Amino acid sequence: MDASNKRRRFGSRSGQTMLEYSLIYVGVLIPLTFGVIFMAEMLWVWHSVVDFTRDGARYASVHCYESSGQNVISYMQTTTPLMIDMDQFQQGLAQINVQYYAEDPTSGELSAFACAAGDCSVDCLPDAVTVSVTNYQFTRFVNFLGLPPVVIPDFRTSLAMASNGCDPEQQVCFP
Repeated sequence: MDASNKRRRFGSRSGQTMLEYSLIYVGVLIPLTFGVIFMAEMLWVWHSVVDFTRDGARYASVHCYESSGQNVISYMQTTTPLMIDMDQFQQGLAQINVQYYAEDPTSGELSAFACAAGDCSVDCLPDAVTVSVTNYQFTRFVNFLGLPPVVIPDFRTSLAMASNGCDPEQQVCFP
């Protein structure tokens, strides 16, 4: 073999190797990297929303009962943790629901709580509260790729009422 044939033969192989690497890089490594980043962001948001509902339930358990739950919803909208799509919580696109419960003394079952005495009263003390976040859609990256948003399931946290924002000895409640 002469020198020019050797160069042609090895030169074409190095070009083939570079082409194969490029195809693998573009077709496998880049999508895999973006997929890992997408999943990491989604898990971060998942954890943030779980923690967000826990914080809302803690707040509701130590603050005054309002039948609409607006005091808890306002608190949660103003203290939304820094995360992707946090504007969905602040603007109300992802719904925050607050439900109070009373415990039946004989069966121990929980039923929806209602109070005739009005909101924020020592006569209105529920036994438990559930805070839930519904209709949240993870939109990061998927809009860029032209895909529909990822619908995240409902998150809910239930807690027993603690102080309920009331001092029964002085007969006053603070929102």
